[in-house]
Amino acid sequence: MIFGQLALIVAAAFTGTAFYINFAEQPARLLLDDRALLAEWKRAYTRGFVMQASLALIGAVLGALAFWQLGGYSWPVGAFLLFANWPYTMIAILPTNKALMATAPENAGPKSRVLIERWARLHAVRTLLGLGATVEFLFALLS
Repeated sequence: MIFGQLALIVAAAFTGTAFYINFAEQPARLLLDDRALLAEWKRAYTRGFVMQASLALIGAVLGALAFWQLGGYSWPVGAFLLFANWPYTMIAILPTNKALMATAPENAGPKSRVLIERWARLHAVRTLLGLGATVEFLFALLS
């Protein structure tokens, strides 16, 4: 049961951080001028990447262990949803990340702003994947 409880905690932490980025940090950073916007995004992305990537992987492993320990279909579904953040990020978000990281803050402008706005829409999918995993793990623990 401990693996399931830990999986839920980690999935909820992942979801909370992803939600915070989309609903608090992103709107606040969009109020900055283009140079400051890009500089802030780069610092936040560099720090947030390790945290969110780790939470997604740890939560997926814990969900798989909970499935091994307890059975039931919700554990592997939740684990899959959390792990899906990895390939989704590599395929859908990474090209935007690379373009933003390759832009020097002094070269920031409308194009980099549009890329950051696009990045936020892509990142919202990560929030939904985390929420789906959290709901699956919660359902598994309650059933």
